[in-house]
Amino acid sequence: MHVHVTHTDGEAKFWLEPQIELAMNQGLSKKQINDASLLVQDHYEEIIHAWRSYF
Repeated sequence: MHVHVTHTDGEAKFWLEPQIELAMNQGLSKKQINDASLLVQDHYEEIIHAWRSYF
């Protein structure tokens, strides 16, 4: 299970299980990756629920 994060500067992919982990980064700065990781952590339950509902 994963989530994509997009920005005008680039994009990233985070694995959600077994733990939140950066899978790919194309063009995002370290700060942008850290900010995105915090958002994924803060909204983990919502993301998992939406992912399972969709798939």
